[in-house]
Amino acid sequence: MSELASSAPTRVLIVDDSPSMRAMLSRLLASDPLIEVVGTAPEPHAAREMIKTLNPDVVTLDIEMPGMDGLSFLEKIMRLRPMPVVMCSTLTARGAEATIEALRLGAVDCIAKPSGNAQEMAQNGALLRKMVKAAARSSVRRAPAPPAQLAAGGRLRDVVIAIGASTGGVEALFALVAALPPDCPPVLVVQHMPAAFTNGFAVRMDRDSRVKVVEAEHGMTLQRGTVYIAPGGERHMELVGGSSGTIRLLPGDPVTGHRPSVDVLFHSIAPLGSRGVGVILTGMGSDGASGLRAMRDAGARTLGQSRESCVVYGMPRAAMEAGGVEAEVSLSVMPEAILGLCRL
Repeated sequence: MSELASSAPTRVLIVDDSPSMRAMLSRLLASDPLIEVVGTAPEPHAAREMIKTLNPDVVTLDIEMPGMDGLSFLEKIMRLRPMPVVMCSTLTARGAEATIEALRLGAVDCIAKPSGNAQEMAQNGALLRKMVKAAARSSVRRAPAPPAQLAAGGRLRDVVIAIGASTGGVEALFALVAALPPDCPPVLVVQHMPAAFTNGFAVRMDRDSRVKVVEAEHGMTLQRGTVYIAPGGERHMELVGGSSGTIRLLPGDPVTGHRPSVDVLFHSIAPLGSRGVGVILTGMGSDGASGLRAMRDAGARTLGQSRESCVVYGMPRAAMEAGGVEAEVSLSVMPEAILGLCRL
């Protein structure tokens, strides 16, 4: 679907066991004329029938509810009737594991429930409205079978792999990283994600992967067979040196609207020239486009996720239009395509 806003309002179904929270979310969402709350449900069984009859564009879903928890319901939705879901729960503020699991299962985004504080409610309400409208423009589908785990299959060059992702990227990265062989070149990842979740993301992905996955720390030296996740929050991630260089986490203003920024990472990889491999995955906006172009101009090999396999074909499209993408490939073959660019 296009990222351009539709003239028709986004139709939203709210699923939450608290009557007061359903009322608050309804008010926050309905304050936007481009959003229509078509119904509210107190638990998943009622929500299932309302989805059938109301056919909403987006569902906001709490994690903890009576009868069936939100994660179990989300799994059923993504298996039986894939549709955009935004997780909206108090657990998402402190329960990183539940949040990451929801994103892995295919939720488009997650947000903490608004509190009674007027300022926080206004900020969270604005973010929720933005997420819901973005979710309505996403392309959600049944999760494909994960790529087969790959062997190195020949000598791999002394390179650094840099990956950027945003909306839909958690699900994509789980599939991609799980397929990588233990001896793959070092991988640096910027996934747009709040600070509270990046460590849990790294820990959860590490459990499912043959490579080691860690949240990056300032001064870390790159090692083969290791994936480094940029911590969310107040710092950008850069690489100093080559494939055995070190990671720098530096404060700075948002770049292309984000901190950490994919562009900052890619621009730091560009000096490696042909010893760099850049990959841009699903996400909204244009973060990474100029950095991937700089990498390609310097001699790096570059890939973009194909439109049909993206949840949001925004960042890959911007990078393609900027001339930074050498080839677009489907997520299902992305791990092999990356390793192909690393082989001697």
